[in-house]
Amino acid sequence: MNFAYGNQTIYYESYGEGKPLLILNGIMMTTASWKPFIPAFSASNRLILVDLLDQGQSSKLDGIVYNQDVQVEMLKAFITELDLKECALFGISYGGEVAIKLTIRYPHLVERLMLFNTTAYTSDWLVEVGRAWNKAAKDPKAYYSTTIPVIYSPKFYQEHLEWMENRKKTLHQVFANPVFINAMIRLTDSANDLDERDNLHKITCPTLVVGCEQDLITPFENQRYLAHHIPRAQLVFVPESGHALMYEKPTLFSSLVIGFTLTTKLEDII
Repeated sequence: MNFAYGNQTIYYESYGEGKPLLILNGIMMTTASWKPFIPAFSASNRLILVDLLDQGQSSKLDGIVYNQDVQVEMLKAFITELDLKECALFGISYGGEVAIKLTIRYPHLVERLMLFNTTAYTSDWLVEVGRAWNKAAKDPKAYYSTTIPVIYSPKFYQEHLEWMENRKKTLHQVFANPVFINAMIRLTDSANDLDERDNLHKITCPTLVVGCEQDLITPFENQRYLAHHIPRAQLVFVPESGHALMYEKPTLFSSLVIGFTLTTKLEDII
């Protein structure tokens, strides 16, 4: 399905009925990335998958310099148009950053928030990581080697070499597509000015923050910071996993998302 946003088109998919669960992708992800999770996530909820601008089947912002505020304003219009009331908002990595900004700016749109493997600000270190990605973008093999192995924990990578080799073949073809790679450069750069540290106290809805022991992209200290500064946050630490928690520990990942989405609010209990 498509949502018209000005002269741009936003691609989304909707499954099931009930309380809305809106999923915001990581930077390289699309709606297709969530296919294995659709049955579980839509069993008791209306699951909404969406490609952000410059992702998947949504419009590409060729020639435009932008930051994540563009995504926030698009999502405000999207949530309003689809009338997603009492929305449970999930974001991972880049999607988590956008979720933070959206919840701070438009708190009435988010009933509860889930932030997985994400951060409230882009450090100088993370900016340099992004520059390395962009410098490797002209060579699909170099881009793969620069971006993909560090997403996984060393143990997972070593124990799933055949799976990783298959992904390498697929991603070499994806990374050879200039439309995709130019969008990736813009998405990477759009996060460079992210800094919501002074605004985290404005997030007043129930919030689940999840971080992983071997996350090299957004180390656990980032999630600890989020949980410490968001008033109603709960923090979960996942050992022996890297940045791609949903692939490394899919059962645990699903349990956390579904459990937090469906749990009755504490104020309704006491």
